[in-house]
Amino acid sequence: MADRFASEQPLPRPPHWGGYVLRPQRVEFWQGRPSRLHDRIVFERVGLEWRLSRLAP
Repeated sequence: MADRFASEQPLPRPPHWGGYVLRPQRVEFWQGRPSRLHDRIVFERVGLEWRLSRLAP
């Protein structure tokens, strides 16, 4: 598909397609443990970079 549409900018889309652009500023992940002491990790956008922080335990 990359070769097929390489010369078309922007990419063609159906006329009924509106689409969404998602630009997250913060994403949090939970990882459960048997002890119920879950890992909570958050990525936060700072400028053009992502900062990683651990919220718990």
